[in-house]
Amino acid sequence: MSGVRRDRAIVIGGSIAGLFAARVLSDHFAEVVVVDRDEISGVTEPRRGVPQGRQVHGLQARGQIILEELFPGITKQIVADGGVIGDMCADIRWFLHGKRMRPARTGLAALTVSRPFLERYLRERVAAIPQVRFVERCNVLSLETTADRARVTGVRMLREEAAGTEEVLDADLVVDAAGRGSRVPAWLTELGYPKVEEERKKIGLGYTTRQYRIVDSPYAENEVSIGIVSSAAEPRGAIAARIEDDRVTITAYGLLGDHPPTDPEGFDAFLGSLRVPDAHRALAGLEPVTEPVGYRFPANQRRRYERMGRFPAGLLVTGDGVCSFNPTYAQGMTVAAVSALVIRRHVAGGGTPDPLAYLRDLAREAVDGPWELMAGGDLAFPGVEGERTFHVRLVLAYMRRLQEATTVDERVADAFMRVFGLVDPPGTLMRPGLAARVLTAPLRRRLRPARGSGREAARQPA
Repeated sequence: MSGVRRDRAIVIGGSIAGLFAARVLSDHFAEVVVVDRDEISGVTEPRRGVPQGRQVHGLQARGQIILEELFPGITKQIVADGGVIGDMCADIRWFLHGKRMRPARTGLAALTVSRPFLERYLRERVAAIPQVRFVERCNVLSLETTADRARVTGVRMLREEAAGTEEVLDADLVVDAAGRGSRVPAWLTELGYPKVEEERKKIGLGYTTRQYRIVDSPYAENEVSIGIVSSAAEPRGAIAARIEDDRVTITAYGLLGDHPPTDPEGFDAFLGSLRVPDAHRALAGLEPVTEPVGYRFPANQRRRYERMGRFPAGLLVTGDGVCSFNPTYAQGMTVAAVSALVIRRHVAGGGTPDPLAYLRDLAREAVDGPWELMAGGDLAFPGVEGERTFHVRLVLAYMRRLQEATTVDERVADAFMRVFGLVDPPGTLMRPGLAARVLTAPLRRRLRPARGSGREAARQPA
């Protein structure tokens, strides 16, 4: 904790990213005000400002580590209240290219709960911090700045119940965590700053989610989820995750316009069309408690704030407002957690953080790796737009071989999951020792009996 405490920080958005940001800011500011358009206190259902809130959500392993660092004991509390936890590889039935990944005991935790359930625990922990207060049902209209527009000094906002009366809230620092729809790009141009460079990679993703009650568990002992990952050969996939209250959330998805239906019969048929039958078979032991709900995610999006030559002091951006990934990789909440650590370091020294230095560190430490690995991985689908240089094609070919190697080699599976979980950098997958195992995996596959799928296969020893 810094010995210097500034007066006030404002966080725009009570999202996961906003809650992580508020937590680290509370160590360095006398007051942290979280402003959100929704009513968020006490909310236990998916809310208007998070339209994707019904889909399967999960913290990757590094996100889980940061969660526990910032909120000691929260994992134990969540699990005691019904959350489900297991090993990221050994306790999830993963399928890549139609084949089951070898279960490997990684020691990395996979916490599976619904998004509203996790948000509630985070919100309660943040709200209990004496320095933090929430301003709900309030829309931030614009940024307030000094006369030369070089520094942000607060926000202009409108409370829903204020009958058109605007108010200004001053701050030493404003952190935008408003998500993909962040208005910072527009506000910057209104203030005379250059337009931020934006990258969009169209993937045409659509997914449909339905929640169930467990009647006859389709899971092996200690299993927390079934993950059927889409591939170029089959741009359809599904995740069937156990969550709190003895329930299961199934999210089915398809890329490039091949979207699962939102009527019950069509949804079931979509699951039945998958090359791997496990998610569809699971339905036999489940009783639906909600109707299927669809959502569309047209493109990965990244705003290149780190490339700007000028940026106002007193303003930082975090979360999906910087980079919004293909949600099937479940990277967003973990990147938000890593981003909070970057914020913490930049505010720890006292004074006003250098925004461009922060944005460059944010790109390097939180965004670049997942963006290159996940957005680059989408280029494996022929219909996804993007340049496929020789280097890109080489990496994609190697990643295909590596993913296939995870089906016969526990060490490769462990290494892959550590990178997928954002614990290790992508470069570790190219190390000579691991590359040798990847390249010799086809021979070992021919020498090893094939593993089946379903509950019987799940119970086979690794």
